[in-house]
Amino acid sequence: MRKISLKKKAIAALLTLSIAAGLLTGCGKEKNNKVIKVGAVPTPHAEVLNVIKDNLKDKGYTLEVVEYNDYVLPNKALEDGELDANYFQHQPYLDNFNEENKTHIVSVAAIHFEPFGIYAGKTKSLDDLKEGATVAVPNDTTNEARALLLLEAQGLIKLKDGAGITATVLDIEENPLKLEIKELEAAQVARAVADVDVAAINGNYAIDAGYKVSDALAVEAADSLAAETYANIVAVKQGNENSDKTKALVEAILSDEVRNYINENYEGAVVPVF
Repeated sequence: MRKISLKKKAIAALLTLSIAAGLLTGCGKEKNNKVIKVGAVPTPHAEVLNVIKDNLKDKGYTLEVVEYNDYVLPNKALEDGELDANYFQHQPYLDNFNEENKTHIVSVAAIHFEPFGIYAGKTKSLDDLKEGATVAVPNDTTNEARALLLLEAQGLIKLKDGAGITATVLDIEENPLKLEIKELEAAQVARAVADVDVAAINGNYAIDAGYKVSDALAVEAADSLAAETYANIVAVKQGNENSDKTKALVEAILSDEVRNYINENYEGAVVPVF
């Protein structure tokens, strides 16, 4: 009888542990369902996200912002399920990334536009550029095209007809000053300014480097096609567009609070599009 009693006690103990473990697992899942993990580059994206933390807290969510310093890892992390969303890129970049990496990431909201600018390095004016001057541009497909289109708008080069937002240096049809185009990773362009004559810099990296729009020798117009094409977006993995987390995040970021924050803090370097 004692053996049977001990056996029953052992089974009861195991059942108790199993139930406790199940409860803990359930609590863990519930907790994770209330955390929205978003990848972003530091400026202005992470700063904008931090503005909505209290808003999301009121909705019962904890916003966790994970900062990245490149344009590749936050998409890989989103595709792998490490993030619920990311906020750092525009649609042309995302389309190109999905095509090249076979990822399944989609936009759920357009938030802001960052005017792309040409900034002075060794040469302080576009009019003073000499033959053979060096121009630093981003090397990823969409941002390089954007830089080249801005150079073309200033009359410095001419691109082949139809090159558009996929233009590369191979599409330069006319280059009267024989400018040397130096292709660098987007985050490195601002750091190379002192070594080149001028540099075409993404808006967020220009801000990181301490530049203001007023410092630029030329910028994209706020009412240009670029403003529509290159609006920065909140993105999620396909299939999560209508999740409760996504809906809460989008509602919080498309708010007067965020619009006012952008307008008051970035002096035209970041322009809300909603």
